[in-house]
Amino acid sequence: MNKTYLKLSLDLDFVLIAITASLKDYVLCHKVNTSLNFDFEKIDDHEVYFNIDENPLAFSKYYFFVEQGEIEYYIISNRNAEGFLIPEMNKVDFFMIIHQYIDKEDLNFILAGLNKLADIQVAAQIDPRKLRSRENLVM
Repeated sequence: MNKTYLKLSLDLDFVLIAITASLKDYVLCHKVNTSLNFDFEKIDDHEVYFNIDENPLAFSKYYFFVEQGEIEYYIISNRNAEGFLIPEMNKVDFFMIIHQYIDKEDLNFILAGLNKLADIQVAAQIDPRKLRSRENLVM
């Protein structure tokens, strides 16, 4: 009897920025909107199933779309009352996910702008392929 194996590969073609800030999600988005000229808006929570027989965990999610270049930006909370979106990054409060191509100059502008905000301790780019729980970030 022949066996067929299904090999799944995750689409990890996005930029991931980890943000440490002791702020509420809506306060962080407001500060990012005003300082970086973004327009993040709250959308449905990002739900992740950790166990099939349990309800999903919901993490707050904000969205901003730039028509020029069709770039999608998301800010997702890394923590809620029941746990973490990415458990191995338990010191990180939020993730910014950028879909589509963004050049190094624009990425550096975003990172510098985030790090200039007084309430953000650190914002740094992370390689999503190095995370054990990377599948939790797939939209």
